[in-house]
Amino acid sequence: MKRNIVIAAVTAAALIGGGTATALATTGDDQGSARQAATTQLSNSDVRDDRDDDGDRDDDAEKTVSADVTASEAIASALKHTSGTVVSAELDDEEDGGKVVWTVDVLSGDNTWHSVSVDAANGKVLGSHTDDEDDTAQVRAALKGSSVTAEEAAKAAAGKGVVTSVDLDDDGKDKSWEAETRKSGGAEQDWKIDLASGKVTADRADAQDDDADDADDQD
Repeated sequence: MKRNIVIAAVTAAALIGGGTATALATTGDDQGSARQAATTQLSNSDVRDDRDDDGDRDDDAEKTVSADVTASEAIASALKHTSGTVVSAELDDEEDGGKVVWTVDVLSGDNTWHSVSVDAANGKVLGSHTDDEDDTAQVRAALKGSSVTAEEAAKAAAGKGVVTSVDLDDDGKDKSWEAETRKSGGAEQDWKIDLASGKVTADRADAQDDDADDADDQD
């Protein structure tokens, strides 16, 4: 299942065209959780056309977004606010004011969906609202017997780079957690995390789709 997969914080450069993206990761607290700083910034060439009629540069043309709170930490913070089962967590750039947040989807015990916003700078919950979803039964079925939570999946994927999203894939026969990571050079990659063992493997299907897209672009 893909729930709101577009992450503005790490795709802004792609939407503009030719932007650059970088990500850094360092070790953190006593439990060894990865601390991260994910940054997306437009290059000078990208913003040369982002000027107003007077020739002044638009303040939004060179926006830099960063996150000091990891995906697993955002999930833990969301669960303290709203109990239930986390199904996805994604780094997002709010439209209002451009505050960078983690958007965490939580399925509560009464089958109510909650979207919890967590400040990416300090881990504080900024608010939450309920969502109407029609795939509750499918999600419950996919997670039945699972021993790996979204938080644990995020921690496992952190060994591959800075985690910018983790999401339950409940389609098809092979159910799993999916995570997207970025490395210091800006390269992004998708991973699958086994629901039972927590083993992390490259998402080959996604890589094949990327290869096919590249081939189409060259035609």
